[in-house]
Amino acid sequence: MRRILGGVAAAVLALGLAGCSSDSNSIAAQARSGDQKNYLSGDGSIERLAPGERGSALTLSGTTLTGAPWSVAQARGKVLVLNVWGSWCAPCVAETPDLQKAWLAYSRAGKPVQFMGINYRDPSPDTARAFLRANKVTYPSLADNGGRTLLALRGKAANTPTTLVLDQQGRLAARVAGQVSRATLDGLVDDVLGQGA
Repeated sequence: MRRILGGVAAAVLALGLAGCSSDSNSIAAQARSGDQKNYLSGDGSIERLAPGERGSALTLSGTTLTGAPWSVAQARGKVLVLNVWGSWCAPCVAETPDLQKAWLAYSRAGKPVQFMGINYRDPSPDTARAFLRANKVTYPSLADNGGRTLLALRGKAANTPTTLVLDQQGRLAARVAGQVSRATLDGLVDDVLGQGA
């Protein structure tokens, strides 16, 4: 009888483990890994919204890491790329060169595109500024401001990193939940540019 009960218990345990998510980015998988990164990374999924599917304009505002006030309204008439990042986040670090190269290319070409980072959970603005200097990032970033900056994104940036592409009216046109490549970002931005205002 004990042997039967032991077999049943082992089978139940195996089924329970099999039912756990095999997604390495799930919260359960990240907790099991023991790497203590303490954040939920995205899977790189891409969401695109046709002009008729976009909601109202975002009203994001804040202060840049250099102390200047900024709001999304200042980017009206341009495609706006918002990137939520932290110097502690490995995928953020990995995507930084692609973001900077894309920004420089659009800037030099005189395209109506603006980039704005949103720094999240760095220990201090000095840490974030040091990261930007070390990585030669030339577009500005907003300070997290205790999470208030992210609240304005209406839950559209649940992962770090997240990259949002807003259309010329300030409406969400595309989102990448996780690390973004230059090719993906260029494709998303060019699509929105091609759609006009």
